[in-house]
Amino acid sequence: MKIDNNYKLRDIAGECIVVNQGTEQVSMTRIISLNESARTLYEALQGKDFDTEDVAKVLIDTYQISQEQALTDAAKWISGLQKCGIIE
Repeated sequence: MKIDNNYKLRDIAGECIVVNQGTEQVSMTRIISLNESARTLYEALQGKDFDTEDVAKVLIDTYQISQEQALTDAAKWISGLQKCGIIE
């Protein structure tokens, strides 16, 4: 899977927001905000093909968490981005 190239990270009022730059008519009723770990993953994996294990590796390397916890968190992160249509 891969993060859609139309989505870009922006810092707005101290928040990390994901913006779809490929859409002319964007609904502002739905804001996608990322916390620190979600942003770390997004930045590490943007532009790359990845799977759950790749996401877990970034979490383990960055936060020194267990593989079990990393795989659980990776699956949640992927699911959240898929629901928002950010992952192709």
